[in-house]
Amino acid sequence: MKTVQGPSDHVVVVGAGLSGLATALHLLGAGRSVTVVEGEPGPGGRAGLLRRGGYRIDTGPTVLTMPHLIEEALAAVGARLDDHLRLRRLDPAYRALFADGTSIDVHTDEEAMAAEIERVAGRPDAIGYRRMRAWLKDLYRVQMRSFIDANFDSPLDLVTPDLARLAAMGGFGSWHGRIARHLKDERLQRLFSFQSLYVGVPPTRALAAYAVIAYMDTVGGVWFPRGGMHAVPRAMAEVAARAGARFLYGDRVESLERAGGRAVAVHTRGGERIACDAVVLTCDLPAAHRLLGGAPKRPVALRYAPSALLLHTGGIRTWPQLAHHTLSFGAAWHDTFRQLTRSGELMSDPSLLITRATASDATLAPDGRHLHSVLAPCPNLRRGKQDWDRIAPHYRQRLIATLEQRGLDGFAANTEVEELVTPADWARRGLAAGTPFSAAHTFAQTGPFRPRNLPSGWDNVVLAGCGTTPGVGVPTVLISGKLAAARITGHSPRATRPARHRVHEEPPQRRSSAVAATAEGDGR
Repeated sequence: MKTVQGPSDHVVVVGAGLSGLATALHLLGAGRSVTVVEGEPGPGGRAGLLRRGGYRIDTGPTVLTMPHLIEEALAAVGARLDDHLRLRRLDPAYRALFADGTSIDVHTDEEAMAAEIERVAGRPDAIGYRRMRAWLKDLYRVQMRSFIDANFDSPLDLVTPDLARLAAMGGFGSWHGRIARHLKDERLQRLFSFQSLYVGVPPTRALAAYAVIAYMDTVGGVWFPRGGMHAVPRAMAEVAARAGARFLYGDRVESLERAGGRAVAVHTRGGERIACDAVVLTCDLPAAHRLLGGAPKRPVALRYAPSALLLHTGGIRTWPQLAHHTLSFGAAWHDTFRQLTRSGELMSDPSLLITRATASDATLAPDGRHLHSVLAPCPNLRRGKQDWDRIAPHYRQRLIATLEQRGLDGFAANTEVEELVTPADWARRGLAAGTPFSAAHTFAQTGPFRPRNLPSGWDNVVLAGCGTTPGVGVPTVLISGKLAAARITGHSPRATRPARHRVHEEPPQRRSSAVAATAEGDGR
């Protein structure tokens, strides 16, 4: 593994999102001095927080899987996850509602899920599910060990015994095809392949190896932190600060000062010069490339994943058919992927992710109120030609009409607070192609073929975040921070294993004194 050469005593981390915080914690644990520079007033990055009328709305990811990666980052400085975060395992992990009126609850417990599948699809698919689950577990072990939790210096690093194992497991076939070998019911096929939507490749064209993402939520489990998803970066930042990290909020890095092939300081918009021995850039690729003096040359330009429109609402009403996470599928499926990734059209029959965070934590809203966040995938700004500033009000009405037609009657009238985020808004935040999902996970943009975390031309600059290895998603950006730290410390990371930690099962309506004290101390 190639590493940063020369001194690395003081490292500047640009960005206090999940990848930057993970980087900082792993560096601190290895004895480095760390300064984190963040343009926003506090930590979080894309896992941000919006306060509106007594509601606390997560503005970024809503699905938390593999929390042992958070635990691992905290443990690097001797902290325990249970002392800083209260996690609830969601059951069901998802509820899926289909156009034909049927529903399926996705349980991560094998017996519960097999029983649910037998109920809705019959015994053969329940047997097939058990076989598929065993395959997903094997896939995860091979992928994590050699292809996800690993730094690559060249494509030759792929040539390991696990590459042969992956091929023998059918990892280079199609994701959809592999799932369909075990599950004949189309509804079940969707449940174990819809995740490909967020990495920008239709399941019929995605490699079966990417089905490891389905392992993370349908087998590994989905969790929710007390206080919302933003509680994760807040806790990580607090631990890092206690371990000695310096945080500079509300300022942005404008340039890197260079001497030979090394960055010797960063210069901020506020006029501060911060001398350093190494730099980790966790900003989105366009911003990172600007600081580096240009994007690396590639045989083919980067292809970006689809984007998403987010509608956050708060109101007095909710609907009993909604779980914490609800997948609302339209009748169309393959056309949906064609529109998002090829023709650049808006979904004619959308599939949506609806998150009701107050199902698990009532303190996120005023008494008797509920939060709903609706994620509608849409083409990114390079694939689609929509003028979002012009069409956003119309699309919002269309989206609400779809929700009401699917059983959420009175959704529009229920809204007390609202926030609409479009691809144009993502672009204004500096995200390439107006997508929060960064570069798509095509084969040519995965592993050693993804933008490297050691950019050429610099001896002591490292990248982290969803644009580099291993890729998009909360677990992978946490791993990217660990991999970036390893490039500096020289400590090769080992494949992570899920750790045991307590799960807090207090009723979501109950507000503990500890949580209340935290909320008051955070100025909520």
